Amino acid sequence: MSALEWFAHKPLGGGIFWIQERFYESGNRANIWLVRGSQRDVVIDAGLGLRSLPDYLCDAGLLAPAEGAGPRPLLAVATHVHFDHSGGLHHFEEVAVHSAEAAALLQGDNYEAVTWLSDREVARPPRPGWSARQFRVPPVRPSRLLHEGDVINLGDRQLTVMHMPGHSRGSICLHDKDRKILFSGDVVYDGSMIDWLPYSRVSDYVASCQRLMELVDRGLVEKVLPGHFNIFGAERLYWLASNYISQAGVCHQISTCAMRSIVSIALRVANSRITT
Repeated sequence: MSALEWFAHKPLGGGIFWIQERFYESGNRANIWLVRGSQRDVVIDAGLGLRSLPDYLCDAGLLAPAEGAGPRPLLAVATHVHFDHSGGLHHFEEVAVHSAEAAALLQGDNYEAVTWLSDREVARPPRPGWSARQFRVPPVRPSRLLHEGDVINLGDRQLTVMHMPGHSRGSICLHDKDRKILFSGDVVYDGSMIDWLPYSRVSDYVASCQRLMELVDRGLVEKVLPGHFNIFGAERLYWLASNYISQAGVCHQISTCAMRSIVSIALRVANSRITT
């Protein structure tokens, strides 16, 4: 299967494209965002990597500027290193990730990447004989380590890094302040927030949700482009963040701790079997 078959995209206007993996039929299917700038293009998250995303961007004509010159420099930014967002990073020459998860990406740590893929989630295998048991997140050496407040300069637009741990320790949002757009990764999407993974932490998530609410209160976000599911606005963002905080009491923390222990054991067993 070619990259053109595996991916599909939808232009949103303003130099932003929404890309998805067509045959990965799972709630874990991540949204991939291409943001075009006057001097640099950025891909936010990279999917599973079963087909080459850079090949798709090239073959679909998404990288060539209007004047027909060569493509601009392309940077892949991981909002975090979970497998559904980081599996395709190895196809890119330039990769950026938050410093808290750089070691996991460099080591190909499929425990921290929460690598858990089944055959039934892939409607059409990317190649003959492919099996989900073969899937791993390949080690990638980041070319840029991100920190809170860093700015990714695309020329005519800037994306500010907001470190928002909770879902994972290196989770980030990218904020286009001028256009009031938030690329939220898995920090928040229109669904239940997952805080029971090996490096999740409820107290961090509460603090991150408070920051999200402040963005809305200050009128700094009008549109959220999340890591999963559909785009939504500021009112929904505020509700999702405040709802998480209201439910993050002692009982929730106890149940989350128990769930994290179970998931951690299952992940270690599953990944050890793949390794052997």
